[in-house]
Amino acid sequence: MKVLGPIQDPVFIEKSYNQVDQLFLRYIKDERDLPFVYLTIRISLTLIPLSVLLFMPFLTGWAWWAVAAVHFYISNFMFKGPFGLMLHCTSHRPFFKPEYGWMNNYLPWIMAPFFGHTPETYYSHHIGMHHPENNLEDDESSTMAFQRDSFRSFLAYFGQFFVRGVHDLLVYLRWKNRSKLAKRALIGEITFGIVCVALCFVSWPATVLVFILPLFIYRLVAMLGNWTQHAFVDGDDPGNAYKNSITCINVKYNKKCWNDGYHISHHVRPAMHWTEHPVFFQKTIDKYAQNQAIVFDGLDFLQIFFLLMRGRYDKLAQHMVNINGTFVDDDDAIALLRQRTQRILVREPELVSL
Repeated sequence: MKVLGPIQDPVFIEKSYNQVDQLFLRYIKDERDLPFVYLTIRISLTLIPLSVLLFMPFLTGWAWWAVAAVHFYISNFMFKGPFGLMLHCTSHRPFFKPEYGWMNNYLPWIMAPFFGHTPETYYSHHIGMHHPENNLEDDESSTMAFQRDSFRSFLAYFGQFFVRGVHDLLVYLRWKNRSKLAKRALIGEITFGIVCVALCFVSWPATVLVFILPLFIYRLVAMLGNWTQHAFVDGDDPGNAYKNSITCINVKYNKKCWNDGYHISHHVRPAMHWTEHPVFFQKTIDKYAQNQAIVFDGLDFLQIFFLLMRGRYDKLAQHMVNINGTFVDDDDAIALLRQRTQRILVREPELVSL
């Protein structure tokens, strides 16, 4: 195990702004989100033009495959994580000022489909269901009913979400009288489907590469992330965010993806700005110790997932932070990890049909 040391994850540092910065600051609600502006511009000037190029009839043969390879790399290895977590942050905290509210549609409706996000579905799922239900029984993406150190269980979890996820989300939202969110999600799904079908008549290979393959990859990655974030759940207190989520500190992922590793504090205060999590974590450290919260130093969600699937509890324990001497030794920590990955018997959600 590790002793809690200095936190190296990003926080907001006041600075002077140049004229271009000041121009953008007129439109966005929070100056701390200025990096989102530049990320949006980079994606708009690279990934989207490449996507359009793949549909052009003059691009054929090896040239098409060369552009496709560059597109795949940029989409999945450069921008997928940063964009997805930017969308996450701006779902919790609107990006643009109220007078420019229409601009908030650019990310979910124009840019998101290029990363496999159907418009509005992410917001409806994450804000309309996941946070209100907090990974409990009525959360259709809950991990509780699965053995969370089993790859077979993960495949069942992902398969259930991929096949039934949208249907179950719409049923849930109607059941909870959140019909506006259900309508937004349904319109987004239908629009995405219609556009993909229409574009297949232009170029089905480009449609698969630009929209359909990213849809599959995104939903796999999203479920892998949610699985790991909620892999360690205390069956006696599953609604306690300190006991049903984890935190990852001092990882490159936090610098690239807007401190997404701080999942415990995100569930404690969902609207907290991404730059505030490291400070909040340090201020509330005693709360983490009291709840035997699981904090990893130097491991991100993807690394934790693969270690968990291989049963490498020894390696996981080596990266756990022993806050305030909560654990006696590695064996004590491993016992807790194993306990919190056990399948939890839950009641079936009382959903109504569409």
